[in-house]
Amino acid sequence: MALTFAAFLVVPIATVLIVSFWDYDTARLIPSFVLTNYQDLLFSWITWETYLQTIGFAAITWTLTLIIGFTVAYFLAFHVRSKVWQTVLFLVCTVPFWTSNIIRMIAWIPFLGRNALLNEALLHLGLIHRPLEFLLFSNFAVILAYVHLYTLFMVVPIFNSMVRIDRSLLEAARDLGASGWQTLRHVVIPLCKPGIAIGTVFVVTIVMGDFVTVGIMSGGQSASVGLMMLNAMSLLQYPAAAANAVVLLAIVLITIGALMRLVDIRKEL
Repeated sequence: MALTFAAFLVVPIATVLIVSFWDYDTARLIPSFVLTNYQDLLFSWITWETYLQTIGFAAITWTLTLIIGFTVAYFLAFHVRSKVWQTVLFLVCTVPFWTSNIIRMIAWIPFLGRNALLNEALLHLGLIHRPLEFLLFSNFAVILAYVHLYTLFMVVPIFNSMVRIDRSLLEAARDLGASGWQTLRHVVIPLCKPGIAIGTVFVVTIVMGDFVTVGIMSGGQSASVGLMMLNAMSLLQYPAAAANAVVLLAIVLITIGALMRLVDIRKEL
C-alpha cells in the first residue's frame, strides 16, 4: 500500500511541486529554481479575483447541495419505512449518473436559453414580459449545473450516517418532550456530522478543481482556477499551471484539515 501511494500520489504531487519552480519561455521548459511563478500568481489581482470566484462557487454549491442532500437523505432514512423502497428510491437518485456529466450540462441549454422552454413557458403564462437573460451563460447557470451534478455526493454519505442512527434515540427524544425540530437539531444532525463532512470533502474538492462546467455553462464569461490552469497549459506555461495547482492543493488540504479537526470522519469510514 505504501508503494502504491508513493507511485500514484506522492511522486505526481512532488513532480508538480518541482515543476512549479521551473522557468519557461515560449517553446521550452527550463529546469531551474525561480520564484517567478508564485510571484506572478500571488501578486496579481486577477488571480485573487479568480480564486475568490472559485471559492464562492464552492461555498454556494456546498450550501445548496447540503440543504437538498440532507432533505433527500432524511426523507429516505426516516419517512420511507420499507427497505425495498429505500433501495428503489436511492437507485432513482443515481439515475443521472448513468450519463456523462457533459451530456447533463448540455441538456440545460435548450431549457434555459433566451428562446428556450423555460422562458417560453414564463412568457406564455404572463409571469414575465421579456426573456430572462441570466438563466444561461452566467454564474447562475454554473451554480445550477454544479448542484445538479454533485448533490448525490452529499446524499450518499449523509444517508449512510442516518440509517445507522439508533431509532431508540429518536423515541427517547420524543418521550422527553422534544419537538421534531429539537430532535433534528440535537440528535440527528450531531450524529450525521461525519456524513456531512465526507459530502463536503467530495463537493468542495470537485468544484474547486472543475473547469469544464464553468467553461460550458458560463459561455466563457466566468473564470475559475481550473480554467486558469487549462489556459496556462494551452500556452505551454506548465510551470505557471503547476504553481496554481500547488496553491489550489494547499487551499483544499487546509479545508479538509479544518474539517477533520471538527469532525472525526474515521467513524464513518
